[in-house]
Amino acid sequence: MPKRAVIISGGKITDYKYIKSQIKSTDTIICADSGYAHAVSMGVTPSIVVGDLDSVGEIPDGVFVLRYPQKKDLTDTEIAIEYAREKGFNEFLFLAATGGRMDHCLTNILLLKSFLPGNKNAAIIDEYNKIMITDSRLQLCEPCGSLVSLVPLTDCQGVSTKNLEYPLHDADMYVGKGLGVSNVMIADNAEVTVKNGILFVIVARD
Repeated sequence: MPKRAVIISGGKITDYKYIKSQIKSTDTIICADSGYAHAVSMGVTPSIVVGDLDSVGEIPDGVFVLRYPQKKDLTDTEIAIEYAREKGFNEFLFLAATGGRMDHCLTNILLLKSFLPGNKNAAIIDEYNKIMITDSRLQLCEPCGSLVSLVPLTDCQGVSTKNLEYPLHDADMYVGKGLGVSNVMIADNAEVTVKNGILFVIVARD
């Protein structure tokens, strides 16, 4: 049974030790184009490198490559997602998906929407953030004291929280308003629910 797919994109990594610590020995690593350079820097071996390979140098024998034309309708990260889904993965971790070019960064964050409806256990992690998305209920298992922000992707109704310092009870949240920014976990687990709408849930590190 497929376990978690870790997709390494071509964004920015400044702390390879921390990012590598997020990878489990049971994960399957998929590199999207220049994400391969990040894998090399971390000393991890991908199962496959996908994309147009316009930003990656020579790939040694033994690493499977799935090459796409440069003129295509999908980003390399989207190609990696499609490949992983075809292989039966339903849990995803994205690394090097932020930083660098803002167009790629925003697109990668918004790709989390493709894992709705429900919560199919997908997250983006960088040195400062763990970014998740929900349109129903999301359980958080993080150390007590962690910073948590709720950022609506759409106007949301019926937002409630458990085990956050500033609780919400059936609240309405609106795009462009900062109501949910910089909350704090008061236990090692918390819960966010939303009745209508789509909400980013971000666990932040200073």
